Amino acid sequence: MRQVLSTPSQLGPLLKSGRRAAGLSQTELARRMGISQSRISHMELHPESVSLDQLLTLFGLLGIELMVQSKSGAPPVQEW
Repeated sequence: MRQVLSTPSQLGPLLKSGRRAAGLSQTELARRMGISQSRISHMELHPESVSLDQLLTLFGLLGIELMVQSKSGAPPVQEW
């Protein structure tokens, strides 16, 4: 699945569908993350509250890969 996100509100449905595709309940995902089920619910309903650390942890548990690319689609310039 490829999903382009341009606003934080688009993240909530992605988190929910990713969790369901992984066959996880909010309770089970929360247990694996070491947080409460209500926090998972809050993240899905209010994704603007998710920290980058939490987002990367969630994506790892859900088998989702984060890719960042310029809007122009031009290949990235190697700066390192």
